[in-house]
Amino acid sequence: MGQPTRGTTGYNRLRRSDRWLVHAPRVRAALLSTAEPIVVDLGYGALPVTTLELAARLRTVRPDVRVVGLEIHPDRVVPSQQGVDFGLGGFELAGLQPVLVRAFNVLRQYHVDDVADAWSQMQTRLAPGGLILDGTCDELGRRCCWVLLDASGPVSLTLACDPFAIDEPSDLAERLPKVLIHHNVPGQPIHALLTAADRAWAAAAGHGVFGPRVRWRAMVESLAAAGYPVEPPRRRLRDGVLTVPWSAVAPL
Repeated sequence: MGQPTRGTTGYNRLRRSDRWLVHAPRVRAALLSTAEPIVVDLGYGALPVTTLELAARLRTVRPDVRVVGLEIHPDRVVPSQQGVDFGLGGFELAGLQPVLVRAFNVLRQYHVDDVADAWSQMQTRLAPGGLILDGTCDELGRRCCWVLLDASGPVSLTLACDPFAIDEPSDLAERLPKVLIHHNVPGQPIHALLTAADRAWAAAAGHGVFGPRVRWRAMVESLAAAGYPVEPPRRRLRDGVLTVPWSAVAPL
């Protein structure tokens, strides 16, 4: 179920979302609580490199995880390799019941009206406690945004970037998931969040002498102090990460 996408990909393009997945408490709990965890990488593109990278990183959490790359384009299906299986499939997930689905740079190429149905198709096929990551990134993976969903609906939104690759946080707006990108207008919560982030970024300019990563962290702390429900950074990451509950950005 679905339609072929462009299939562009690249080595290490999804490293930021992979790092987040490996350390996100809810994702780790889902992987560790399942007897035989299956993870689906949906729409891996013309090359399977990001699926293989995902498998290698998730094995640091759960060595016995089974990762399956699915492509709707038959010509892109490759033989199994490095302990990872590949097959033909779309939003029906090829009949699998995964604990985690990663669909990166897939729904961005669909019409916004198709998003809800695609989410529903995947949600009904999740294992108990399963999760979905619907995300978008630029060609080099320096600017990324993703929504985490469970069987009930969206849980959170994460913005992630190389702080050296932005002038201000709202530069990430061009990579918002399809469900949000058309709502980045005045009066909508996602626009308010990005505007507040830009203001906090500007106010933290003095921290820039220590580098943009320190400035990003100061921005996040400023947003939290102002009452935004941001998740505290796990540690001093190389990535700039900002995660908020879905309720903080859900379209009105």
